[in-house]
Amino acid sequence: MSRATAVAVAAGLGLVTLSACGGSGSGSAKADSKTVTLVSHDSWAVSKSVLKDFEKSSGYKVTVLKDGDAGEAVNKAILSKDNPQGDVFFGVDNTLLSRALDNGLFQPYEAKGLGQVRAEYQLDKDKHRVTPIDTGNICVNYDKKYFADHKLTPPASFADLAKPAYKNLLVTENVATSSPGLGFLLGSAAQYGDNGWQGYWKKLKANGVKVVDGWEQAYNEEFSGSAGGKKAGGDRPLVVSYASSPPAEAIYSDPQPKTAPTGVAAGTCFRQTEFAGLLSNAKNTKGGKAFLDFLLTREFQQDMPLNMFVDPVTKDAALPASYAKYAVKVDKPETMAPKKIAGNRDAWVKTWTSLVLK
Repeated sequence: MSRATAVAVAAGLGLVTLSACGGSGSGSAKADSKTVTLVSHDSWAVSKSVLKDFEKSSGYKVTVLKDGDAGEAVNKAILSKDNPQGDVFFGVDNTLLSRALDNGLFQPYEAKGLGQVRAEYQLDKDKHRVTPIDTGNICVNYDKKYFADHKLTPPASFADLAKPAYKNLLVTENVATSSPGLGFLLGSAAQYGDNGWQGYWKKLKANGVKVVDGWEQAYNEEFSGSAGGKKAGGDRPLVVSYASSPPAEAIYSDPQPKTAPTGVAAGTCFRQTEFAGLLSNAKNTKGGKAFLDFLLTREFQQDMPLNMFVDPVTKDAALPASYAKYAVKVDKPETMAPKKIAGNRDAWVKTWTSLVLK
């Protein structure tokens, strides 16, 4: 998910996700009016029964092409927009949305059910080139056992992460290659301002922040609090991940713990919203529109939390009880207007790379 999400945690702990045919080398979608081809990042997942309900009611067969993490998938879709691999693209988030829209990746379509989507998630409400599908928060997670064993209070804010008490404890992702890494950078820019975030990252670097390419490596290899990290010998008790990572750790543990083994530093969060859209030059526009309508149904929206570990965007969707039990509420995540992201993202990534990696 990038994904965008903690679904890889669940997969590693036993959740069966949809493994659909196709891939980045499959070529463009066939002009088959009975087939809808979805292009997505690697974290796409849906219950087989839910997908079958759509196929049965609509008469369309769904093919899924997974094209890497969110940034990679978006870039591939832009490069192939004149002869797209599919009909619908899922997984472009608010950190990359302007890049997709400026490159004409999508054609307008106002999906049925859009009236149920909360207003704060409708970032293209005038033109309807994309449809909001899910939301979540990119946040620093912490290993509860580490902090209890060391009698150390976990960090609660961006400022805390730069304190000497947390030296050499944080691992984050490269902002140029990772959606959560970019989201964390944008969160720090929202917190400290256009001219203040650079000084903050200088402090993080001096405090021993570790940078790896992507979320999978950071969370499942470097983070001491994850099931994967424990097996890999991860020694960083702080990681940039998602507010939904603790529920994933808890729900798919055997036996399930009373409380999640990981926590969230709620003052470090940046709100992420994912979108889907009808690709320009899609070969099956009718089927693509039907699929976008499906993504806003209560059935799909309520299926997402236990598959992709993201929250619904529609008002009528309820969280599954097991997810809600472990969910971490983030009251005031950092946000940033799409136009501001568009105007600064590339320059900020370049500056961050010079400050942190060189």
